[in-house]
Amino acid sequence: MEKDPEKEKLRTTISELESLNDQLISELRFLDELLRKVGFSEGLKTLKNAAEDLIRQDRLDLEE
Repeated sequence: MEKDPEKEKLRTTISELESLNDQLISELRFLDELLRKVGFSEGLKTLKNAAEDLIRQDRLDLEE
């Protein structure tokens, strides 16, 4: 039985994407852990909230 080159290419692409996804998840978990250690109680979630608050405050300051 011959291998379909297109299917093999897709399998390779899927494998690469799964590997990249695993790497990104690991990096996000590590970053989340670091943020918790430096005082962001809920890690990335708390950092995002703080960044959004800063942006809102900057916009308010510009409007004044």
